[in-house]
Amino acid sequence: MNAISEQLSDDLKPYLEQQQNKQLLRFITCGSVDDGKSTLIGRLLYESKVLFEDQLGQLEADSKKLGTQGDELDFALLVDGLAAEREQGITIDVAYRFFATDKRKFIVADTPGHEQYTRNMVTGASTADLAVILIDARQGMLVQTRRHSYLVSLLGIRKVVLAVNKLDLMNYSQEVFERIEADYRAFAEQIGLTDIQCIPLSALRGDNMLEASPNTPWYKGPTLLQYLENVPLQASQQSQAAFRLPVQWVNRPNLDFRGYSGNIAAGNIRVGERIRVLPSGQQSVVTGILGAGGEQAQAVCGQAVTLTLEDEIDISRGDLIALADAPPMVADQFEATLVWMDEEAMLPGRPYLMKIGSRTVGMSCANLKYRVDVNTLEHLAARTLDLNEIGVCNLNLDRSIAFDAYADNRDTGGFIIIDRLNNRTVGAGMLHFALRRAQNVHWQAIDVNRQAHAELKGQTPRVLWFTGLSGAGKSTIANLVERKLHTLGRHTYLLDGDNVRHGLNRDLGFTEADRVENIRRVAEVAKLMLDAGLITLVSFISPFRAERDMARNLAGEGNFLEIYIDAPLEVAEQRDPKGLYQKARRGELKNFTGIDSPYEPPVAPDIHIDTQRESPETAAERIVERLLRM
Repeated sequence: MNAISEQLSDDLKPYLEQQQNKQLLRFITCGSVDDGKSTLIGRLLYESKVLFEDQLGQLEADSKKLGTQGDELDFALLVDGLAAEREQGITIDVAYRFFATDKRKFIVADTPGHEQYTRNMVTGASTADLAVILIDARQGMLVQTRRHSYLVSLLGIRKVVLAVNKLDLMNYSQEVFERIEADYRAFAEQIGLTDIQCIPLSALRGDNMLEASPNTPWYKGPTLLQYLENVPLQASQQSQAAFRLPVQWVNRPNLDFRGYSGNIAAGNIRVGERIRVLPSGQQSVVTGILGAGGEQAQAVCGQAVTLTLEDEIDISRGDLIALADAPPMVADQFEATLVWMDEEAMLPGRPYLMKIGSRTVGMSCANLKYRVDVNTLEHLAARTLDLNEIGVCNLNLDRSIAFDAYADNRDTGGFIIIDRLNNRTVGAGMLHFALRRAQNVHWQAIDVNRQAHAELKGQTPRVLWFTGLSGAGKSTIANLVERKLHTLGRHTYLLDGDNVRHGLNRDLGFTEADRVENIRRVAEVAKLMLDAGLITLVSFISPFRAERDMARNLAGEGNFLEIYIDAPLEVAEQRDPKGLYQKARRGELKNFTGIDSPYEPPVAPDIHIDTQRESPETAAERIVERLLRM
């Protein structure tokens, strides 16, 4: 019995080694709705014989109950796992499937074709080596074909299979195939895609999927599986690049050990090599490398490791470790391409969070340079980006980060954008380069700082931010507060919404984007006045929580009081001291807060004034008392 076990073990070793050493190809399928992406993947899984009997039995049952192919198997059901997808007949989420042949292992992502779910396609493409772009032979190139191809190019995928599917419905016409191929190659050349293999297919019938089809004798190229098994996989660009390790965790199990853990995003590292930590610029020498198997002399791209260093230097999660003589760039202003993924538009000036690698920083779009028309590739003027739109803009961060251009390294040049309030991912982007002004503009050290200004005035500077609907009483109460503070000998300044629009913000209208910029500028002015040692009163509707939070962050912890001047819309409308509500109701005043533009009340204001129950004089007294207690 032992001899048999040993024989089996000896027979299995070469097989297991072969399986372990197979190359892995990650690819996506994309294209327009109903081009046959799920069917293509289902057919690959079926023909590759990776399905178990129970899966085949379930497929047969589902095909009879939910299928669209009559008595035949509906291969799309192997991939369309969500109930909503099966009911609608479309792919909503990204479905990942693993399969293997004798030559290679594969991870395939079936990405949505519907325009509404373009954001999901970006997710699936972000880690792919190759894209299979399907075109329905009956339809030819559609808008989503162009959009997905453009995104494939943006995301750095250079190898493309153009799968002209459903050719059986066009009598396997060579003319149809060649016309679609010519159209696609002409478009692909404009976006930099040149490594393209065009294959005529019927995923449903199996033509040119695994074996050459007798229905297309005029086609002499590889079948889809032949191409996927044999396409050369260039050595990973990251593996040949300079060493990069984004720090995910400072590993401190006890007082005698301190290591820095993360996945190597590029290059390789050896014990004894000198490294630089960015953005601080501190240097040290690698004294040890710990991997999954313990101590090792070197590590390469893709490995999860812990580095120990010769010196105890300040390193935190989000820092980037690089070779000392090949560091990345460091900046806080960039040009980048954005893909917007949220129903709420991207607004220049609005504060967001950027997550790049293991680092999260504050971010805003300074200005949108242009939006890309995916049909014509034309650069169009735009103020905002809507759902699924793509644009190029300048970004401002609240601190410097270490980075590489996305074209050089996906991991250290790609990022996602997060909504500050609800933590929802709203966009993705690719860094191009640091803006030159980021390298030329530096903080100038000054001797007379905020503390010196405050001591001279004998007061603690603060920002009092009054927010509420038009007519709620903000300006009246803010004016009373300033008068009381002036009587007490305090140095103040009142920034009123109407007054500021006569000068600093006279170029801004009342669109949502302009309102965001209006508050951004005022918040920056309030911060400067805070540095001057003043008690600054800001009286603006400031309808959006995100901008009020941005103003609080600029002022700094403990320096900001959000004062909600609360009046119901009907009460504010009855007061209507400037006649604005009447104009808005008549349609003469667009984007008026409370009528056709939203107001987001503070969730937890520092001071809540109910103007139906409290007089302006009493409210002003309460605000001054609160300020003096701070």
